Formats: sequence, C-alpha cells, structure tokens
Amino acid sequence: RPSSSSSTSLVSQTSDDNDDVPSSPRTLVRKISEAFRNAGRKFRSRPGTYLLIPFIAAFVGWFTNWLAVQMIFYPVRYRGLDIYRRPEVPLGLLGWQGIVPCKTRKMSETMVDMVTTQLLDVGEVFRRLDPRRVADLLAPEVPKIAEEVLEDVFPKWIADLPGAAMAGLPTDTLTFMGDMNKKFLRGFTRAMQENIDSVLNLRNCVVDQMMTDRSKLGTLFRKCGQKELDFLTNSGLWFGFLLGLIQMAVALFWDNPWSLSFGGLVVGLATNWLALKWIFEPVNPTRFGPFVLQGMFLKRQKEVAAEFSKFFAENVLTSERLWNSILTDPRTTPKFQGLFREHFTNFAMGIAGTLSVGPAVSDMLDMATTRAMDKLPAHVGVLHEYVDNTLGLRETLRISMERMSSVQFERVLHPIFEEDELTLILAGGVLGFAAGLVQQGLETGKIQLPGPGAVVKFAVRLPG
Repeated sequence: RPSSSSSTSLVSQTSDDNDDVPSSPRTLVRKISEAFRNAGRKFRSRPGTYLLIPFIAAFVGWFTNWLAVQMIFYPVRYRGLDIYRRPEVPLGLLGWQGIVPCKTRKMSETMVDMVTTQLLDVGEVFRRLDPRRVADLLAPEVPKIAEEVLEDVFPKWIADLPGAAMAGLPTDTLTFMGDMNKKFLRGFTRAMQENIDSVLNLRNCVVDQMMTDRSKLGTLFRKCGQKELDFLTNSGLWFGFLLGLIQMAVALFWDNPWSLSFGGLVVGLATNWLALKWIFEPVNPTRFGPFVLQGMFLKRQKEVAAEFSKFFAENVLTSERLWNSILTDPRTTPKFQGLFREHFTNFAMGIAGTLSVGPAVSDMLDMATTRAMDKLPAHVGVLHEYVDNTLGLRETLRISMERMSSVQFERVLHPIFEEDELTLILAGGVLGFAAGLVQQGLETGKIQLPGPGAVVKFAVRLPG
C-alpha cells in the first residue's frame, strides 16, 4: 500500500501536468499577441518605409518583366566586349544580344519547318499559277531581253540589224515567232512547277531573309504576341504588389535585416515565372470547377493566325522575294539555270531556224542563254502582282493555322521564351535582389548581406 507522502506527490505531479495542458495554447496566444504588438510598434515607428515595400515590389516586378521582354528582342546586334562568347548564346562575358536576333537561324529554321510541314504544300500552291497567264505577262519582256543580250554579245551596229530585219518580216513569220515565244514561256513555267522543290528552297528563302535583317523575325513575333508581351510586362506590377504585401508582413514580423533582400529576389523570380506560366499553360482547355482554364496565347489562335499569315504573305513569301531566292540561291540556282538553258536554247534555235541564221551565230547561243539568265531578274517584276494574288498565301496560311491543334499552335510563340527562359527568370531575380538591398538600406540605414553561416542556419530553420 502506497504511503501518504507518495500519494501526495503523485497528486501534485498530476496537478502540475494538468496545468501544463492549457498553458501551451496560452503561451502560443501570448507569443502571437506579442509578435503583433512588436509589428505594430515597428510599423508606427516608420510607417512610410513599410508602406513603400509593396509599391517598390510592384515596380521591381514590372521593371524586371519589362527588361525580360527587352532582352528577348534587343539589342539586335551584340553590345559589349565580344570575347569568350559562344555562337548563338546571347550572354557574352561582358555584353548581351537579344535572344531572337542571336538565335535567328535556329528559330527561323524551326518556323519554316512548321510552315512547310503543317501550313503549306509548296507544290500545290505553285500549281495554282496558270502557265498561259504567265506567258502572256512575260511575252512582251522576251524581245527586250533579246535586245539587251544582242547589245552585250555584238557590237552596237550589228545588234541593231535584227531589229531592222524583224521590221521587214512577213506577218505570218512574226505571228509564228510570237507563238514560239509564248510556247517557250508556257513550257518553262510548267517545268518550274514540276520541279519547284528543286528550283525553290523555301527554307533557304526564309532563313536568308531573316539572317539578312535580324529584326524581321522579332517583328513577326511581336505582331503575333504583342498582347502576351504586354501582359508579361504589366503582370509584374500586380504580382509584384501582391508579393510585396507578403514581403512587408515578413519584414514586420521577422527581425532580420536581409529579409527584404531575399524578398526582392523572390519577387523578381516569381513574377517572371508566373507570367510565363499564365501565357502558355495549360495548353489544352482544362476545367477547374465552373471555369475553363487555358494559356492566354492559346485562346487567341484565330487572331494570331490572321496576324501571322498577313505578315508572312506581305513581308516574307512575296513574289519578289520568292523570285529573288530562285534566281540567287546558290544551292538551287544551278537547277533553275539548267531548266532555263534547255527551254531557252530550244526557243532560240527555233527562232534562228526561222530567220535562217548561219551556224556561226548559232554557236553563240550558249553565250546568249547565259546573258539572258543574267537579264531575267530585271524583267520578272511584271509577274509579281499576278503571282501574289494567285498563290493566295495569306488565306492559305490563316486557314491552316486556325486548324492546328493547341499543342501544335503553342509552338508558334513559346520557343522564343524557352530558348533562354531560365536566363530571363534569373535576371529578374538578380534585379529584385538589388532592389531589396535598396529597401533594406531605407529601413535600417545600412546594407548588410548575410554570411554563409547565417544562410545555413536560415535554411535549416525553414522546414520547422
């Protein structure tokens, strides 16, 4: 049987334990109340400093996002010391080039692959041209080309003889020669249509243009994604302000001089990251309760398709630029020259036979053919209006892009952000951290960075 003193001790211990049960919540409440009182005292001591925190965070969020957009497109040419710089990497040792201008070749190759595999059948498009209409338009230019060739090949007094001789030819002969002229042009047009993939490399046509003017691809992306780029910039203001409220609360409740610096780091990182996610995710429409969520760029598929097709048809795949590529691209010009030489030689030999030209002149046809090819670029301009209207690239591109799946369409704009997305986000973080240091200086009167030991202690305490 336990003694009386033991019973008393047990009762006392039980009583103490029971007293501890309610004391824990009371202690917690007391600590919370004390924390709020301290926060209130801190706020009343410097209200302006703390009220500025969310507004500074809003500016940091806006500025870092604005700078991210500028870094995507500018500068067009590398600015800085061009040393220790890898090819197609925007960041140099001491300098920067816009992501799009720096990676123009890679991005334009990806884009033209999308155009040729998902939006356009090049062969089908060029079969829309009517060889008879092409012949009618070009026929008046052939005599001009012939005259220019003769002036190059022969002395002026000899070059004038064919014109004088032509004036005295019978009408039937002139009609026959005119028919041969159009027959040559129709045959040559059909040959080009049948060999369009050999005489026109659309990939080279587009990429060469973009590389010549590196701002052109950026202009296309801005036209297609201007609303998203504006959102990326402006969202930094609102995301930054909301995160700044949290940052202000942390500064009030946590007595640590560098909390503002790391708060600025978080604001800079988070605003860029959140905005990019909002633009492109989710890719497919996703139901969330009564709402249907989808990346804002993907919701504008029809609008973007109209902008993309308009720019491409009016600034990239125009008749003038297509012909320029056909006539100057060293990778496809030999095939074009071979087709032209074959048809022009047959045509010239036919004309020579009609005029009973001697063999000595016939031997000069090869030289004349070469000169005719050199003269052709100055005369194909008569085709541009007809070709642009007949190919109908703007409408074809628009309809095809509207029919793309969400996954396919997302690749139209997202690659420009993906290329250096981490760089953009980290740049925002660095600027945010710098702004946080300024805030810290305003609050404490000095700028203080944590040592390695403080960082380790902070990291260890985070889970608890």
